[in-house]
Amino acid sequence: MAMALALYTYWRSSAAYRIRIALNLKGLAYEARPVHLLNEGGEHLKPAYREVSPQGQLPTLVDGDFVVRQSMAILEYLEETRPTPALLPADPRHRARVRELALAVSTDIHPLGNLRVLKEIEGRFGADAAAKAAWSRRWIGGGFDGIEALLAQGPRGTFSWGDTPTLADVCLVPQYYNAVRWELDLGPYPLIRRVVENCNALEAFQKAAPESQPDAP
Repeated sequence: MAMALALYTYWRSSAAYRIRIALNLKGLAYEARPVHLLNEGGEHLKPAYREVSPQGQLPTLVDGDFVVRQSMAILEYLEETRPTPALLPADPRHRARVRELALAVSTDIHPLGNLRVLKEIEGRFGADAAAKAAWSRRWIGGGFDGIEALLAQGPRGTFSWGDTPTLADVCLVPQYYNAVRWELDLGPYPLIRRVVENCNALEAFQKAAPESQPDAP
């Protein structure tokens, strides 16, 4: 009998959002364990959560007696331990393309706009709300320029790579949510918009959305 999964999450964490989507796409039940990133300076920085994640970051997945951190490591772990339905194509070259798209979000865009970076530019450099929004739009837009060009290379389909959701979509949708939040002009990205619209028509993505989480305000 499979052991229960638990996910340390926060409703508006885009990295945790990725994992929620993947768990839903794979039909995996899990216990949500919310960790508030703002209360009392951030519950993720308190000793209790540091015992779970020494880096003090979300998400963390607990699978029985095994704990794994970092969203991309969690996604790969889920793909290897619960391979059906697959979120990576069978062909190695196609898998590389999907990973390319996923990493364009998770390593190029996301790190520059996460909470600790925004707090740092506010505290150290005096960035106000408008400056933080402009910063976020700069890096999301720059990343989306490249992703839009990659999507144009094909294969054209319902999702980022073909007609089934992949890890590329799992990463793209939360970043798109952030783009809307920071009021990025999305006009230049018709392919990204189409993919996200198709993803968000699926229940797995809808259930993973920030506003659908038990800790959402």
